[in-house]
Parts: sequence; C-alpha cells; structure tokens
Amino acid sequence: MKKYFNWKNIRLVLLIGLVGFLFSFTGKRNENRKLTKAEVEFEVGEQLFITHETVNKLLIENKKDASSIRKVALDLNNLENAINQHAMVETAEVYVSVDGLLKADVKQKTPIARVFEYQESYYIDSKGTKMPLSDIHSARVPILSGGDNVKDNEKLNELFRLIYNDDFLKKNIIGVKVLPSGSVIMKNRNYDYDIAFGKTIQMERKFKNYKAFFQKAVLDSSIQKYKIVNLKFTQQVVCTK
Repeated sequence: MKKYFNWKNIRLVLLIGLVGFLFSFTGKRNENRKLTKAEVEFEVGEQLFITHETVNKLLIENKKDASSIRKVALDLNNLENAINQHAMVETAEVYVSVDGLLKADVKQKTPIARVFEYQESYYIDSKGTKMPLSDIHSARVPILSGGDNVKDNEKLNELFRLIYNDDFLKKNIIGVKVLPSGSVIMKNRNYDYDIAFGKTIQMERKFKNYKAFFQKAVLDSSIQKYKIVNLKFTQQVVCTK
C-alpha cells in the first residue's frame, strides 16, 4: 500500500517550528538587551515629599547608570516592593517599555494632619498611617495635639479627611486639640475664637452648620466678637462672646 505524504500538515508543522524558534530567539535577544534609561513619574499635580533621585536609586538598585543593567537581570516585583516600602510612597508600579525604558509610576502618601507627640513630629496620611516629615516640602495641614493613638483612631482620621477634602475647611482649620474626654477643639486660621466641636459624631452636619455660621458672621462683622463657637448641638450654633 502506498503512503501519501500530507504536505499541508508538514508545512504547518514546519511553520509552527519556525515561529517557535523565532519567538525564542527574539525573546532571548530581548532579555539580554540593556536598558536605555530609568524614569520616575509621580501622579500629576502632587507636591513632592520625596525626590526623583531617591526613587531612582531604589529603581536601579543603587547602580549609577540604568544602561548598564540587562533586562534579564531585572526582578520587577522586587523593585516595586522596594519602592512601596518607602515611608513616603502609597503605591508604585514598575515596568519596562518596548524601547527599554525602566519606568516607575509613583503615588505618594497624602498627609492630612501633623502630629506632635513628645519629641517626635510626623504626618498622618489619608489612610490613617504614619508618614515622616519631608526634607523638601512641608504640608499645610492642621496640627493635632492630645490625640494619643491617632493612627488607630478611625474617627479622628475621618475628621481630618473631611477637613482635607473641603476647600473651605482645608483653608481655615489650622489646629485640632483632643481633650481627655474625647471632645475636640479647633482653631481657625484668621480668628482667635475656639471651635468647640464636641465628640467625633455627626461630623458632616457640624461642619455644614459651621460653614453656614461663618458666612453669615463674616458678612455682618459679628465674627470678631466671639471667643467660642460651639458646634456640639447639631441643630444650632451657640456662640460665646
């Protein structure tokens, strides 16, 4: 019996083999290529608390020149973890572009309060975690005093997030003091009165009342007369001269 070769199947096998060879060859060649350079990019609009140079050193593992590093020698997960462990960084993504650029996209932590604790000073970020002060920029955030264990106090963290995310409050509230009872007293940037905020409950309602009071009191100039603005009663604002 004669055997007939199926040339179509043979060509298909040869073609698959050729593609596999070229893919393997190209991949191996690509791995052995050296990087062109390293680049660090921070989220748009962020005020920098950490320098490009600091992140760049982590990115190229303290080598002086990224172009001396081969792609095959890179461990992107380790590089990403090293940057993420930096006390100023919230998240980082590290990757290599087609043209050999080693890139790190970095989002910094967002400070929302500054704590003075004994002889130590640091920020609390938007996630409620500790963030060191920066040598290159000082954040304009309220100063917290008396708030022991603020890092574990979700209500206080929520209070500072409300202040940070509101343009009016962010501009006007410069200090927050927590009393032993848990009540909160705040200071305004431009006026000498104390804001008796009370406990950290119904916070959005209290801030809404305060903004309404402020707008009216500024218009009739009565704001200059007050020593205490009491927000404890959510149905009204009680002022003491």
